[in-house]
Amino acid sequence: MRELVYYVAASLDGFIAAPDDTFDAFPQTGDHIDMILREYTDTIPTLGLQATGLTPPLTRFDTVMMGWGTYAAEGEHRRGGPYEHLKQYVFSRQHTADDAVPEVTVTNGDPVALVRELKQQSGSDIWLAGGGVFASALVDEIDRIILKINPILLGSGKRLFADREYSVAGLNLVASTPYGSGVVINEYTLDRPS
Repeated sequence: MRELVYYVAASLDGFIAAPDDTFDAFPQTGDHIDMILREYTDTIPTLGLQATGLTPPLTRFDTVMMGWGTYAAEGEHRRGGPYEHLKQYVFSRQHTADDAVPEVTVTNGDPVALVRELKQQSGSDIWLAGGGVFASALVDEIDRIILKINPILLGSGKRLFADREYSVAGLNLVASTPYGSGVVINEYTLDRPS
């Protein structure tokens, strides 16, 4: 069965973006970028793929889910959306399909129901791109967290998970890779009751 994977960059103090929704403080160069280009090609925005000449294999992810804030943070989109090589789902209570390009599915439906439906379909894993409020709504459906911990402190901003009532025990560290850039990639699986 497909997994829902929260693959996201964060500061040491747990923020995925600055208060103004930017993430330019995160290191944009270094040996961790080489790894992302090599192993996480599916997560590179369309414009980045075109600039680098890379072709995403779609073996890691073929679907991306995000909140409107994450979608909007990607800036102006080409005709196919920020990740036109993936099936793109954007969740918003205020925006509709008229606010996005046709290749992006904008919905205010139940994200848990959609994740459960997508997990039953064939394909690669489902990338939960963010943000923190959206990730909190899906915390019980997340199977794996891949956290790119950046050597910065933001002090405030958008949290990895928004404040809400939840408790998840049984996070298992399955890999931890430090890079010369100071970035550390930690991968966790989440125990789920059978």
